[in-house]
Amino acid sequence: MSDARPTRSNGTGSTDADSGADLVTVVVPVRNEGGTLRRCLDSILGQTYRNLQVVVVDGESTDDTVAIVEEYAAVDPRVELVVNPRRIVPSSLNRALDVARGVWWVRNDGHSTLAPDYVERAVDHLRTGRWGGVGGRKDAVADTDQGRAVAAALASPFGVGNSTYHHGTTEQVVDHIPFGTYPVAVVRELDGWDEDMVTNQDYEFDYRVRRSGRELLFDPALRIDWRCPSSVRAFARQYRRYGRGKVNTLLRHPESGALRHYVAPALVAGLVLGVLLAPFRRFRALAAAPFVAYGLALAAASALTARTVAGVRARLSLPAAFAAMHLGWGVGFWQELWTVAREHGPGAVLRIVRRR
Repeated sequence: MSDARPTRSNGTGSTDADSGADLVTVVVPVRNEGGTLRRCLDSILGQTYRNLQVVVVDGESTDDTVAIVEEYAAVDPRVELVVNPRRIVPSSLNRALDVARGVWWVRNDGHSTLAPDYVERAVDHLRTGRWGGVGGRKDAVADTDQGRAVAAALASPFGVGNSTYHHGTTEQVVDHIPFGTYPVAVVRELDGWDEDMVTNQDYEFDYRVRRSGRELLFDPALRIDWRCPSSVRAFARQYRRYGRGKVNTLLRHPESGALRHYVAPALVAGLVLGVLLAPFRRFRALAAAPFVAYGLALAAASALTARTVAGVRARLSLPAAFAAMHLGWGVGFWQELWTVAREHGPGAVLRIVRRR
């Protein structure tokens, strides 16, 4: 944990450029983030853009998260604490929206840090009036061997496909941005985040932004350091939740699906089919095909990605990290699809898959 302590600030601008600058509401939903929250808040309060309202929404933490926020708030009036009894991210975002006074909205997480010019650069984009939202590069960081393998998998196109914000290097229009920056008026126009979606609520919100006729900009110069899961097991659990959340988004907006959302479920289906066919001698070659194909792709991607990873143990963990991502997402997708079929009937499933 960082030993940094907040320094007193009057919350006013420190440069001529900040004089009369629009207020920016920075929102940080947290729960039990005491180990990383100081770094997060220091990165926000140290922004080159000074006119900030920093709303930390706590989901009833049981560690020292609240004490840390109160410590910062006592010496910097820009920091505010809001409590969210529902303990889920979309309701935390909506509670922050209720108290937001800014013209622009910036989100961060308690285990992430922002580059010093992040807010200034994002606001410069939004002020042009062209963009419904702006986001940047979400670079995974970790301290453990398995965590470094997870971070490398997240930065690889083999791991995340064309999810640009993990590895993009050029400005471009995208379908989704991480920790989005938006005009507050747009967020309110769209009624904030869907509180029935515990995961994938950010993608669902971005889809509604795009459906309203607005575009989303990815700018790789906007850098976010995001502390990723420290073990392959935790990574698999996270991506299983993501896979389930994606089904809920597709249930609401079947037309929002992209090819990358279906690759992992197709992989899992192929592997399961292979297992079912394996006992039959005449189908054994067909049964082995998905395992051989994925195994070769996994080996090649791991070998290429290993060049970017420090440490033998981290490199050896790469195949497991890739598999955790793909199989976790795919299994979660099928589990939630089964739940949808039971609760809403086969027609709901058909609406989801027919779009592909």
